[in-house]
Amino acid sequence: EQRLELVINACKVANADGFINTLPEKYDNSVGERGMLLSGGQKQRVAIARAIVSDPPILLLDEATAALDSASESIVQKALDKAAKNRTTVAIAHRLSTIKNANQIIVMGGGEILEVGDHNSLTANPNGAYSTLVAAQSLAQAKSDEAAQTKSGTVEKEEADEEIDQEDVISIDRVKSGRSITSQVLEKRREEKGEYKEKNYSFFQVIIELVKLNKDGRWMYAIGAAAAFVTGSVYPIFSILFGKTLQDISLSPEDPNYHSQMRHNGDRDALWFFVIAIGSAIAIYIQSLMMHSAGEKLTYVLRHKSFKKLLRSDIEYFDQKENSTGVLTSQLADNSQKVQGLAGVTAGTIIQSCSTLIVGIAIGIGYNWKLGLIGTACIPFTLSAGITRLRIVVLKDKRNKKAYEDSAQLACEAAGSIRTVASLTREDQLSQYYHDALEIPYNHSVKSAIYSSALYALGQCLTFWVLGLIFWYGSQQLTKLEIDIQGFYVTLMAVIFSSIQAGNVFAFVPDISSARGGAARILNLLRMKPEIEVEYDNQDGKHLDTVEGHITFEDVHFRYPTRSDVPVLRSLDLEIKPGSYVALVGPSGCGKSTTIQLIERFYDPAYGSVKLDGHEVRDLNLNNLRSHMALVSQEPTLYAGTVKYNILMGAVKPHE
Repeated sequence: EQRLELVINACKVANADGFINTLPEKYDNSVGERGMLLSGGQKQRVAIARAIVSDPPILLLDEATAALDSASESIVQKALDKAAKNRTTVAIAHRLSTIKNANQIIVMGGGEILEVGDHNSLTANPNGAYSTLVAAQSLAQAKSDEAAQTKSGTVEKEEADEEIDQEDVISIDRVKSGRSITSQVLEKRREEKGEYKEKNYSFFQVIIELVKLNKDGRWMYAIGAAAAFVTGSVYPIFSILFGKTLQDISLSPEDPNYHSQMRHNGDRDALWFFVIAIGSAIAIYIQSLMMHSAGEKLTYVLRHKSFKKLLRSDIEYFDQKENSTGVLTSQLADNSQKVQGLAGVTAGTIIQSCSTLIVGIAIGIGYNWKLGLIGTACIPFTLSAGITRLRIVVLKDKRNKKAYEDSAQLACEAAGSIRTVASLTREDQLSQYYHDALEIPYNHSVKSAIYSSALYALGQCLTFWVLGLIFWYGSQQLTKLEIDIQGFYVTLMAVIFSSIQAGNVFAFVPDISSARGGAARILNLLRMKPEIEVEYDNQDGKHLDTVEGHITFEDVHFRYPTRSDVPVLRSLDLEIKPGSYVALVGPSGCGKSTTIQLIERFYDPAYGSVKLDGHEVRDLNLNNLRSHMALVSQEPTLYAGTVKYNILMGAVKPHE
């Protein structure tokens, strides 16, 4: 009830209470995926309510009405005016009529401040930058034809962009004549980040790291591995029983006790077969249960840690092309699942095969060392074929990784913009793009399949080659009476089972390769150290219990990391007093939104400082800093859920 009251009060301030009460389920009404069941103005008002429900002392408005029509803008602007009362507000405006009442208007251009003042003082200078912008917008609004308005706005934007381009050319020439402080700082940061290049994990390193991560599943792996070892020992033990059975049924019919002895031996050997069947069933059940449970636990841990790491990464990480939404979503879903091919049931099967190999060789050599060594010496040939196949598949997976990520991004964008795709009737064209994106990895896979299949076939046929060799050499020993029939068959079966299992291990090569690649990508993500990391339980940095809202920029230089050759802010000095309403205006690309992002500390300036109440924002605890602010962006993001749920997302503090 208390939370609902907070939500209702916030909605009343945001002028959202009226339309919410007209919804069928009111505050419990679903907004749909990304708020698709609400209009643009309604979504924006819900976003405003979400921003102010925690009563933040600082409100940041990044062109909050830019995407709305005139009618919706008027309603939302009234909500913003009410929300801005009694708190420090920094607004980026695209329509100057919305910031007439601002305490301070800052006109920016080319990353620098051109003019500062209120509406009246700035318009008093007819040749000033602000007056020019006002005149341009007044001219556009005077056109009655909507098309004329659009055309006028386009011309204005083109002129503004041209002005920015000219300023950029000047700044680039200045940089060429001598390296600026900003470029030196960025170069130093790039060198420091070079230490965190992706690590190429080996197979055994992947195993060790995964075991470290899955602490709660270690006991499951221990029990499962023990059960897998017992299961793997069944076949070599069976070879002993099989050889003994052949010896038992080799009685001469001339023996006076032939029938009774044969019956006794048959009953005894059958009982042992039954005991082995029961024992192996129990061992296989424990192996499968433990390995499957441990694998699922590991998948949960990896997905949770990966998603947590993504949420704590800085904005710079998401700016990079290779970290697009589609790629990250695909990796989050696939990589953890691929690890099952190495750490789940497959791991138990591999341990089982290794157990058969080791115990089988030991039994074979123990019964007849000559015949056992002959068979053992042939096993490396089987292993070499499998190892070569593994390398081919690993190289194929590395080569196809980028192509699959690009295709995943294309599919994600198409699904997210399906209405646009349908309205433009571009379904067939997008389908062809997706087909083309998959064609290259398909061709690579076909080529590697030819070689890997040939090596797999070679590894399997070598088993029969070993069988023939042992039969040939064993017959030589039998004729020389160097071995009896029981020893021959025990050695034969033990070594053959070992050879078969050695070949069977490499049947899992594709799964192992995919698992190794997926695990390596997860491990590289987890070891990544972003420059600005959001640690929810981190108490480092200063904590401010109360904030007045005094914001200052002192000689701030900034360039976006992904566009380090383009200066965005240059020697920016700015002061925003507590409780004031400050508007930032200027052409597109002049650095207005960048100032908002520096206040929120989405980025750090290359040079200079941004301060809140006299404290540098980089010295403050990041969670504490952002808990005192609320941001309303141009395109608000609503989550699939109710209206109440979306608004409460702004009320709950990260540490509560």
